[in-house]
Amino acid sequence: MCGIVGYTGHRQAYPVVVKGLKRLEYRGYDSAGVALVTNGTLNVYKKKGKVADMEEYTVGKDLGGSIGIGHTRWATHGEPSDRNAHPHLSNSGEIAMIHNGIIENYAQLKAELLKKGYVFHSDTDTEVLLNFIDDIYKETEGSLEEAVRIALRRVVGAYCILLIHKDDPETIIAARKGSPLVIGIGKGEHFLASDASPIIEYTKEVVYVNDYEIAIVRPDELILKNLGNEKQTPFVQKLDLELAAIEKGGYDHFMLKEIFEQPQTIYDCLRGRLDADAGTITMSGISQYAEQIMHAPRIIILACGTSWHAGLVAEYVIEELCRIPVEVEYASEFRYRNPIINKGDVIIAISQSGETADTLVAIENAKEKGAIILGIVNVVGSSISRASHAGAYTHAGPEIGVASTKAFTGQLAVLIMIAMKLGYEKGTLSKERYLDLCKELASIPDKVKAVLELDDQIKAIAEKYKDATDFLFLGRGYNFPIALEGALKLKEISYIHAEGYPAAEMKHGPIALVDETLPVVFVATKDSYHEKVVSNMQEIKARKGMVISIITEGDTVSPTLSNDVIVLPPADEIVAPLLSTIPLQLLSYYVGIAKGLDVDKPRNLAKSVTVE
Repeated sequence: MCGIVGYTGHRQAYPVVVKGLKRLEYRGYDSAGVALVTNGTLNVYKKKGKVADMEEYTVGKDLGGSIGIGHTRWATHGEPSDRNAHPHLSNSGEIAMIHNGIIENYAQLKAELLKKGYVFHSDTDTEVLLNFIDDIYKETEGSLEEAVRIALRRVVGAYCILLIHKDDPETIIAARKGSPLVIGIGKGEHFLASDASPIIEYTKEVVYVNDYEIAIVRPDELILKNLGNEKQTPFVQKLDLELAAIEKGGYDHFMLKEIFEQPQTIYDCLRGRLDADAGTITMSGISQYAEQIMHAPRIIILACGTSWHAGLVAEYVIEELCRIPVEVEYASEFRYRNPIINKGDVIIAISQSGETADTLVAIENAKEKGAIILGIVNVVGSSISRASHAGAYTHAGPEIGVASTKAFTGQLAVLIMIAMKLGYEKGTLSKERYLDLCKELASIPDKVKAVLELDDQIKAIAEKYKDATDFLFLGRGYNFPIALEGALKLKEISYIHAEGYPAAEMKHGPIALVDETLPVVFVATKDSYHEKVVSNMQEIKARKGMVISIITEGDTVSPTLSNDVIVLPPADEIVAPLLSTIPLQLLSYYVGIAKGLDVDKPRNLAKSVTVE
């Protein structure tokens, strides 16, 4: 979750590290800090709050030096505070460390260190790990690298750590397990970060560090070793990423920019795969395992948060088009129970970052039991992509806003294409229907453009309902998961309590909430469930609820039952979720803005959930 940055080279480290922290602030913004080695002195500056608060704190301080590490925190152990902020200093005052992850056996290690007289100045597991490394370093009188290696053999949990020593103004020691680390290779300099966004400005050549690897990084040298002290050959990759993709580009917020990028990002997802004129879908990562998937006894979709909602849509689509049983599981629950997984089962793991801790562990467990793993991720080179047998990238580009928007529609587009391809090849989807769906899917980018033209109308609706204390989102069929996603977005961005429900289920409890103050959002586009949804609307109106309906052009009934109406272009029900989610994203964004909130950095949230 936290963001980490490191630099060693010929530049002044502080500006590079701070700029990198700002790029990574979507990963956590409870506190921030830097550590610099300046003329043999190890200086640590850290502050509760955002990176800007830390910058203000460092005005007038000694910020020299060409080596530094920095951290922006999402709190796990210990509340957000100055003392719990990273970097942490060892008791000796010689070593500074930053950490992304959770050390599960920190209490045992801390008890051992307390007996040896160590004093702790924070509530964090990070400070425990640092002093454990420091203790080994002093006792063995060896190298810091060796002390890190010995310590990590005892550690239980997830980590990405960066350490610097006051007497070594060139070397950063880094290691990872479960939390991401990428190293950028420059000329006489190296950059380290949680993802590529702080690096792209300086170099496009990167190395993704694997689990259980230690990196010894100097300006002119990168050495990778495993925990057995065996050298590993770094695999250098070229970044397919432009600096403009991680900047706001004239928009007030990253979230709004990313919502408006969706015509292009969905097109990029379809490009090179879907040829509607030829009636072909080309997905080499899926074709390789097509036979096994088509004849799988079942498909299990694993995901968390917004990705889980994409999985729910996929369940409807895959079962309809491919006639294969599908189960959708929260990865965080799946990994801790004793699930029944048989050889030949297909696991589809969905994750924007490709680093979601629970999803990663769940697929590793399933893999050991003989399941075929397909990864649907956005970040090239991510852990889930490397752990999967095959899969597909969503090609949505960097998503900086914490609340997922374009990554979600990218996931939907990929999953729908997979279902169409497999259904047609299996024979459960007729050629005529398949060709119709190819044309429908190809038309989505232009239709999303049309929906985005409703921006001002949706902004006005958001202003009207911004003071509501609760919202209810209802949908049926393919639109039920979209109702769930709409509720989640509103919660994330506006802090308004919201629930998503199947429209028919509201009679089994939620209808008790309905009164003249409750806005009820119906995702009611034209589909096979539409008449039933209209009946549910009537039930809400009869109880004086305020109805906001998202409907299809030509619907003359729903407007008579609605206080506010958002009209979408017509689309086949299979692809309609790609349209119906857009107004819900905009509604959440504008409610958050109307309430004066930071929509890019909602409280308590972070973008990439790399801890349990």
